[in-house]
Amino acid sequence: ASDSSLNQEDGPQAFLWWLLGIAALTFALLMSARMGIFQETLYQKFGKHSKEALFYNRPVPTQQIPGGNPPRPHQASHLPAPPHSQRESPLSISPRRRKTLGVLPCPLLPLAAAPRYVCIRGVFILTTECTSLTVTLVVTLRKFVSLIFSILYFQNPFTAWHWLGTAFVFVGTLMYTEVWNSLLPFLRRRRRPKEE
Repeated sequence: ASDSSLNQEDGPQAFLWWLLGIAALTFALLMSARMGIFQETLYQKFGKHSKEALFYNRPVPTQQIPGGNPPRPHQASHLPAPPHSQRESPLSISPRRRKTLGVLPCPLLPLAAAPRYVCIRGVFILTTECTSLTVTLVVTLRKFVSLIFSILYFQNPFTAWHWLGTAFVFVGTLMYTEVWNSLLPFLRRRRRPKEE
């Protein structure tokens, strides 16, 4: 009896967590769109400076992340001391445990950071050249390709929901790029010779 009551309680709780996840993703999507429009407005007003925008969006906020910058003396008294287990240095972790945790040793960090820099640098260059909607579409397609690669690499099943999402991504992309408008005259021209 206790197992069935747990399952009945887990149903609504799992659904609420699902709703919270959908709400968080929707909020992130709206904020991303707003940031794109804000960047567009700034570029129109002050000129297109992708390196400066990259600097203010990446290295500067990193200083505010806990652990990204040591606390200043006036902040240190307000911060709780973390347990020692949470403050392990990547170098103090054994190589075997490092492999299972996915922690990179310090010499490999530049190799991991280089592709990320190239990617984000490309996005910021794209923001100076295209509209915010185009940038959002390109980033969504990049995430979609990453998701497909992840499914193939980790050999996860490709379900009907994945196919539905794939259809939405590609139909939306084709609608935005107005491929339909350029394909219709081409298809009409191909039909005419067959009719004659």
